[in-house]
Amino acid sequence: MPGAQANHRALVPVLLYVVLLVAVISSLGAPLIPAIAAANDVSVSSAQWALTVTLVVGAVATPVLGRLGDGPRRRTVVLGVLAVVLLGSVLAALPLGLGVTIAGRALQGLGLGLTPLAIATARTALVGGRSRSTMAALSVAVTAGVGLGYPVTGFIAEVGGVHAAFWFGALASLGALVAAAVVYPPSEPVPPRRLDVAGALLLGLGLTAGLLALSEGEPQGWTSRGVVGLAVLAVLTLAAWVVWQLRADAPLVDLRLARDRSTAIAHATAVLAGLANYLLLASAPRLAQTPGSTGYGFGTSIAVAGLVLLPFSAASVLGGLLSRPLDRRAGPRAVLSVGALVLGVGLALFGLVRDDLWQLFAGSAVSGLGVGYMFAALPGVIVGAVPVRETGSAMSLNQVLRYIGFAIGSALSATLLEAATPAGAAYPTTGGYTAIALVGCGVCLAMAALTVFLPAQAPRR
Repeated sequence: MPGAQANHRALVPVLLYVVLLVAVISSLGAPLIPAIAAANDVSVSSAQWALTVTLVVGAVATPVLGRLGDGPRRRTVVLGVLAVVLLGSVLAALPLGLGVTIAGRALQGLGLGLTPLAIATARTALVGGRSRSTMAALSVAVTAGVGLGYPVTGFIAEVGGVHAAFWFGALASLGALVAAAVVYPPSEPVPPRRLDVAGALLLGLGLTAGLLALSEGEPQGWTSRGVVGLAVLAVLTLAAWVVWQLRADAPLVDLRLARDRSTAIAHATAVLAGLANYLLLASAPRLAQTPGSTGYGFGTSIAVAGLVLLPFSAASVLGGLLSRPLDRRAGPRAVLSVGALVLGVGLALFGLVRDDLWQLFAGSAVSGLGVGYMFAALPGVIVGAVPVRETGSAMSLNQVLRYIGFAIGSALSATLLEAATPAGAAYPTTGGYTAIALVGCGVCLAMAALTVFLPAQAPRR
């Protein structure tokens, strides 16, 4: 008994460490994209896949790991994924070319599926207020980890080079693997759930084909055979995935839970919010590192470029806290509307007011505040609209769609900047960043319009 109690006391910090690690690793790519491009002598849009591929794999891995870990194999799944993340970190750290770096980043993306398993572990292995407080802390740690990851990895890359940042990720992954092996509890003896392999393959293939078409459209031509073929493949595959999910007995993602108006709007908002979110996260560090000789860049170091996104993460946590009084008084519809409009203001600042570096920090903070409002309100909409027994599946679907939005935003930002880069030039014109901001503002207006169709107070079941 004393040993079991000691393990339970150590479980909370280990769960927090795992979630922080996953968040830090997912953010490793953003400030390092220009450095990865320079180290591998490739275009920045090609290096952008070091960020995009992690998000694509995370979108597929989240429901897959949820199925595999929702049973007696949770401990085995967690340890196995941490081992794969460690391997991916080592591959990304080795100077073996962009292909190996992207492969390593893809393996790291599996770690994004560990957050729901950590929350589920806190719910089952802990009791009472300790369980609730730990789950809340894990939710906050996701955002806090991203904010911590940008400046920390940026500083390490500044001192030791881009590969040193990935070696840091490998060392941190090894620590998480050892700690989890010591204290992670066995799961309760519940029957395992069947894994929808076909659904996972269709989702992964459709997302990859669509994002490849988006990223290759500008360099190869939007009407080229390769791009058109990828786009057709993406549409057909994703359509087949939707049909399969609606008909499967044990679908990877239960799309039938999106038939209710409130949940459908919440899921659509998750995609759009993720897209607008990553339009900024993927482009702000690149803008900060653009040389001042271009007439608009700031020529900062990687470390400072990482700091640009620190206000975003801090403000997103603050936005989640500030949204609670408004949610209690006016309901999630008001919170989502305010969040969408505040995020739009932040993107407008990013696009139109960036003469000084402090303005880039300000736009980052305002955008983060809006994201915090929105992501805090989405669970309330879903929980209030689905039966209790379906809450976990509905939240899993929302998380998957959020990752899909992240991946689309990452790829789209690279495409817009590629389109704004003159032939033979090393950097895009300032209009490329303005275009990113305008697209983001349009997405935010669409989100605000969607919230009009939500009930004033989400129904409770």
